[in-house]
Amino acid sequence: MTDTTLLQHLIDGRWVTGGGEELVDVNPSRPSDIVATGPGADHADVDRAVAAARAAFASWSRTPARARAAVLRGAADIAAAHAEEWGAELAREEGKTLAEAVAEVAHGANILRYHAHDVERPSGEVYESPTRGERILVVRRPVGVIGAITPFNFPFSIPAWKLAPALAWGNTIVWKPATFVPVLAMRFAQALQQAGLPDGVLNLVNGTAAVGEAIVAHPDIDAVTFTGSTRVGRAIAAQLAARGVPFQGELGGKNAALVLDDADLELAVEQVAVGAFRAAGQKCTATSRVIVHEAVADRFLAALAERTAAARVGDAVADGIEVGPLVDAAARDRVNAALERASGYARPVVAPGPYREGPLSEGFFVPPSVFEVPESNPGELWREELFGPVVAVRRVASAAEGFRLVDDSDYGLSAAIFTTDLGRALAAIEEVRVGVVHVNSASAGADLHVPFGGNRGSALGPKEQGQAAREFFTETATVYLRG
Repeated sequence: MTDTTLLQHLIDGRWVTGGGEELVDVNPSRPSDIVATGPGADHADVDRAVAAARAAFASWSRTPARARAAVLRGAADIAAAHAEEWGAELAREEGKTLAEAVAEVAHGANILRYHAHDVERPSGEVYESPTRGERILVVRRPVGVIGAITPFNFPFSIPAWKLAPALAWGNTIVWKPATFVPVLAMRFAQALQQAGLPDGVLNLVNGTAAVGEAIVAHPDIDAVTFTGSTRVGRAIAAQLAARGVPFQGELGGKNAALVLDDADLELAVEQVAVGAFRAAGQKCTATSRVIVHEAVADRFLAALAERTAAARVGDAVADGIEVGPLVDAAARDRVNAALERASGYARPVVAPGPYREGPLSEGFFVPPSVFEVPESNPGELWREELFGPVVAVRRVASAAEGFRLVDDSDYGLSAAIFTTDLGRALAAIEEVRVGVVHVNSASAGADLHVPFGGNRGSALGPKEQGQAAREFFTETATVYLRG
């Protein structure tokens, strides 16, 4: 697969060339392979996209919910039919392994179907009134024009879980995906357009951070949903708060796996490896810290070292690859620099090594690594979100100490607890302050029908996914109705 796609934008139902700077989208496994190129959007393109969304809102918001749902179902069928093809494009464009990429497209189709079905659920409530002859209704209405800014690491499923509920509940959208994944964004928009989405309801503007800034600053945007770093998310939230614009942010994570002395070690090793190394660790829910009880630490680390060393690193589209590249050279260099600094304070359990052999030497590869960090100076491997296949390990003497270290972070997104003791599992649910708790499974996992999100530095605003999604994409009105 060597074709280069012309990068375009969907504005008011038309695929157009942007007026901004030239963008070049490369294959992170083989950066000489140009995946897409073309001008990004500029401020004028954003203005046209917002105007189109505003003009389309009145009609789309009054379209019967079942008709809106039919568009989502149609798009889901299109995505599912193209899962293999679009998954291959995703692997080539973003660097996720082919198996993960195909599964992501299929999952995105299921998210579309879920939210198509969700509008069939009750969308309001009736209350008794203290006044004779009166009823009190609580009804839900769409918010308006939504600005959506999505990341590179799940270029199909994260847009699905933002855009699908927004559309299902009658909102219109101006969407800026990450610069690294324009092709998958175009495929997503094409599926909706082919399924009959009216012109102007979804507007796609590819581009640099300046495009996202223009969306956030635009006076006709009614709410913004964002997934990305905590630093950027908080800056956006502060800017929007000054204007009273609602914000939903799914932000960073520094997720821990706690392996207690009664854990099934074989299960724990496999789930830690899956949580840490799939998608090359480029997940907000990735396992990047491991806390292990000292009674089983040596056995656990020996097995984890063996499992880590066996992970196959290589071209994302090749068969049998478990760890693909990081998304670009800057990400690779940032992680490698942190690993170099770690040599001054941490003990390598599995030492990292630059990937410089064979035909993939040009790619943005960072092999998986595991470091044991000291209590006195756990360093950035323990504190900072590196977004790479790197695990920092600490030992503890008790479950209570382990629970404390799980929360030893500015973030609070996800955690995994490995134990065969039900009492300890229940204690973890009570003690650990994160938004997602996994017991005996990897930290990196989220189902489409339940709320997703964290606390502290990991989230701002209402949760995503499941029925929680309606809390951001609708507003309520309380109606006092007399006959």
